[in-house]
Amino acid sequence: MSGVISSVVTNSAAMVAVSSLNLINSQLSTVQNAVSTGYSVSSAMDNGAAYAVAQSVRTDISGLTAANQQLGDTQGLLSTTSTSLNNVSNMMQTMKATLVNLSNQAVTGSQRQQYIQQYQSNLQNIQASIQDANYNGRTLVGNIAGSNGTFSTTAISVVSNGSGGSFSIASTGMSTIYHALSFTSTQLSSATSVASFLTATGTFSSQVSNVGTAMNTYGNLSNLVNNQITFNQNKMTALTNGLGALVDANMAQESAKLQSLQIQQQLATSSLSIADQSPSLLVKLFP
Repeated sequence: MSGVISSVVTNSAAMVAVSSLNLINSQLSTVQNAVSTGYSVSSAMDNGAAYAVAQSVRTDISGLTAANQQLGDTQGLLSTTSTSLNNVSNMMQTMKATLVNLSNQAVTGSQRQQYIQQYQSNLQNIQASIQDANYNGRTLVGNIAGSNGTFSTTAISVVSNGSGGSFSIASTGMSTIYHALSFTSTQLSSATSVASFLTATGTFSSQVSNVGTAMNTYGNLSNLVNNQITFNQNKMTALTNGLGALVDANMAQESAKLQSLQIQQQLATSSLSIADQSPSLLVKLFP
């Protein structure tokens, strides 16, 4: 004869109910953790391999974030430098017009003195632009007396990514250019001397070329830094998306599972309660 054995010693139904309830509670704990943290893999206990990969990706993102912070600081320095050089270049346009007037031998007396004073005033503006070309205590061009910030002839090494990559930014002292433009009143009083400054190989024309070269150099470096920042940002976005696909919880799915497991938990609890009453029912068979 076969069938279910009724026993007060071994309550098989209760054992099955307990096992089922434990499994449901374990699953419910996992789902509740996913809902509360937003991650399907929030620790190595959830999925060791996936968590190890996730931590590695997070490390890469952290490195790129730090690199972009440094690049942002460098961009500030380059932007300040470019602004200074642009001011110098604009002022030199005005100075050239003044020199052209001074190269005219018909300009004499008080008129010439006024042009000389105008040139010297413009030179003072150039001096101020160079002196104030500092960012966060550093300057790439300010190596004349009274300059703010630290000027170094050693190239600045800038971190470009989270893997140890870098590039160098060399300084371009404006001292040589500034002093070359510092013509004396005696020189400016001579129309012939002034005319020689304006020739293709003359002193003034050479400094215009030098300033242009510096503007081109730092403009290109600024573009390089901007492009690197954009690349790092795009890479971080890609890494973040990949990380999300690997460890983020599907909240809609987890919500549905949570409701289902809560119902299963209630049913399993009821089933266990009924199974626990079986031995007492058997006792009633023996009045």
